[in-house]
Amino acid sequence: MSPIRLAIIDDHQVVINGLVAMFNATNIEVIFTSTQSPALLNFLAHTHPDVILMDIQMPDVNGIDLTKTVLKQHPGIKIIAFSSFDDTHYVKQVLRNGATGYVLKNADQGTLLNAITAVTNGQEYIHEPIRNILIQESITGQRRSMFEVPITKREKEILKLIAEENSNQEIANKLFLSLRTVETHRFNLTQKLGAKNTAALVKEAYKRGLV
Repeated sequence: MSPIRLAIIDDHQVVINGLVAMFNATNIEVIFTSTQSPALLNFLAHTHPDVILMDIQMPDVNGIDLTKTVLKQHPGIKIIAFSSFDDTHYVKQVLRNGATGYVLKNADQGTLLNAITAVTNGQEYIHEPIRNILIQESITGQRRSMFEVPITKREKEILKLIAEENSNQEIANKLFLSLRTVETHRFNLTQKLGAKNTAALVKEAYKRGLV
């Protein structure tokens, strides 16, 4: 049986190194790794992996949008979202953008092998903890309490400044961050809180006592 050709995109090199080591002596051949999305797009211009293991929180562009971009240009590739977050808002968005799998970063080797094999064979694969959350939400009709969603100390700082009507550039100046970093944090906050715009973001933040 021919090996499954895998590309890995993750913003942490140590995670990539661990994954590469994990797939040694398996039927999965890692043919590309990168911490930067432009490198992935350049690679795909001339070589197609069977599967991409895609971190959905990249420093330059979020993996949810990158999934849509990749599949628009290369619809035959299978993408598994790879994330630390179990918030179903992320899950639903990346699946709508064409991903065929979603696996948490605490997954063991067996789970990752099963996920990669399943999507290669044309199936969807949702990590069991995520699947259980989706089932529970479908039964109750409600999302889990957002207090269960991890909000970092930096995100709380940025959320407070957003609520005080600071622009992205003003926030960057006050926190000594790059504009791109602030934009990434802002996007992550809107995803975590399920907000479509700034007004909704601030409303949700106050509602949940985050500011």
